[in-house]
Amino acid sequence: MSTPDVSVVVPVFNTMPYLTSCLDSIVAQTIGLDRLQIVAVDDGSTDGSGAVLDRYAARYPGVFTTIHQANSGGPASPCNRALDVATGRYVFFVGADDRLGPEALDRLVRSADEWGSDVVLGKVVGVNSRHIYQDIFVANQVDVDLFDSPLPRSLANTKLFRRELLERHRIRYPEDLPIASDLPFTLAACYRARRISVLADYEFYYAVRRMSATNITYLSRHLDRLRAVEKTTGFVVDLIGPGKQRDVVLARRFDHEIAKLLEDDLLRLDRGVQQQVHDGVGRLVAKHLTKEIAAELNAETQIRLALTRDATLDDLLAVIRQDARGGIPPTIVADGRRYAAYPGFRAGVPDACFDVTANPDWSAKLAVTAVSWETGGVLTLTAWTPAPQLPPITVSAEEIRATTELVASDSNGTALRIRFRAADLLAATGTAGRRRAVSAQVGTFDPGRAQGLNQATGAAGSMALRAPRLRVTAPLLRRRGARPYVVTPVLDDSGRLMISVVPVTRHRVAAQLRRLLRRR
Repeated sequence: MSTPDVSVVVPVFNTMPYLTSCLDSIVAQTIGLDRLQIVAVDDGSTDGSGAVLDRYAARYPGVFTTIHQANSGGPASPCNRALDVATGRYVFFVGADDRLGPEALDRLVRSADEWGSDVVLGKVVGVNSRHIYQDIFVANQVDVDLFDSPLPRSLANTKLFRRELLERHRIRYPEDLPIASDLPFTLAACYRARRISVLADYEFYYAVRRMSATNITYLSRHLDRLRAVEKTTGFVVDLIGPGKQRDVVLARRFDHEIAKLLEDDLLRLDRGVQQQVHDGVGRLVAKHLTKEIAAELNAETQIRLALTRDATLDDLLAVIRQDARGGIPPTIVADGRRYAAYPGFRAGVPDACFDVTANPDWSAKLAVTAVSWETGGVLTLTAWTPAPQLPPITVSAEEIRATTELVASDSNGTALRIRFRAADLLAATGTAGRRRAVSAQVGTFDPGRAQGLNQATGAAGSMALRAPRLRVTAPLLRRRGARPYVVTPVLDDSGRLMISVVPVTRHRVAAQLRRLLRRR
C-alpha cells in the first residue's frame, strides 16, 4: 500500500451538524482520495457525531481511520491518538466544525514539496464573524522567520506539518491543557522547522464560529484560560533561551492571551475570580514581563498589566471601568513625563504604572461618540479625545484606510470625523466575510502596524478605537456580485469598535431569528 501524501486529523466532540460539512470538504479535495488518509477521533461524543464518522468510514473504505474513545476533556488527546496512527508524509489538522477550500491540500502539499518546507500556512478566514488575524497572510512567502514576522500571533495548528519533523522531535500536544494545547505544539514545530512557508493567494481554511457557541474555547472561563496561559508561557520559557527570540514570542503572549484576561468583561466576574485573575497575571508579569517586552505593547495593555503587579485589584478594576464606561482619561505632564490620569494616579498607585511618555499610541486613543451611514454607503464615525492637539493620525480597519477630517479643536479636546466606504470593505473581503478591528495610528500609515504590529512583533503605535456607551447604527445591506453582504459596525466585549462584513446565508438568517425569538 502506498504512503498517503497527507494524513488529515479531525478531533471530534459533539460537532453536529457542522461535522458533515467538514468531512464533505475533506473527501472532495482535488488532491484525490488515493493520496489521503483521514484520521477521525471521536472523543466521547453524545450527539451522534461518532455514528456519522462510522457512516463516512463505510462509504469511503481505505480512506478513513476512525477511533472512538472516552471523553478526554479537550482536543489534545484525540490529536495525539491520531498522530500515533498517521502514515502520511504530511499531517494537517482540521477542527470538526471548520471546513477546507476544495484545492487546499493539493496546493499545500505541492508547495511543501517544491520548497522543502516543514510547515506551510495556508490562508485562514473566519466564518460567522470569527476574527482571524490576517497580517501573516499579506503575500505568498517561501521562507518566513518565526522571530521576524507576525507568525507568533498565528500559532493555531491549522497548518501543514511534515510528519517526519514531528516524529524526529517527538512533538505532541500537552494533554494537561483542555484549551490552547495547539499553541505549544505549533510553536515547537515552527521552532524546529528548517523552513516555514505561507500561502496567501487562496482561502484554504474556513474557521467557523458556531452559532450556538458550544465550542470548548468559546465556553472557557477566565480561570481555565489563566491556567492555560501560565502553562503555555512556561513552555515558551523552557523551549527558547533568554534573549530577543524569546521576547518576540512572549510579547505576543502578553499582547494576546494574557491581556485578554484583563479586558472589560473582567468587571462582570465574581470578586473571587477577579482576585485570582489579578494575582495570577501579576505573577506572570513579575516573572516574565521585561522592559523590552513591555515596549512592544500598547499603552492600555501596559497599564493594566502593571497594575496586576504593582497595585490592588480595586485599582485595576477602576482603570477598566474608566475605559469601559467613563471615556478617555486626561493626560498629565509632570517632571517631563506624560501620565494617563486614570483613577489611582497620584492616589497610592506608583506613577510608573501610568507613564505613557514612551507610548506614541497614547496620542491615538480615541472614543467614538456617534456612528451613522451617509448616502452612497459611507460609514461615518465621530470620535473625540481630550487632547487639545493631535499629531498626524491615520484611522484604519486593519488594511482598509479611512479618510479623516478635523471637526473641532479647543482646550477641551479634539473631535474628528472618520469615513469608511462600504465598497472598499466589500472589495477586500473574501467569500466567508471578515471582521476588522478599527484602530488609530500615529505617523505614516503602515498596514502591518494598523493590524497591531510594531515592526515584526509589537503593538505600540496603534490604538483600538473604543466606543463606551455607544448605540451602534443599523447594518447596511450591499451586494458583491450575486451574493448579498451585511456591513455592520459592532462592539466587542471590551467596547472596541469592529466592522463586520458577512454574507447573508440561510444559517445566519435562521440563527438571527432564533435570537430574536429568545428575546421575546
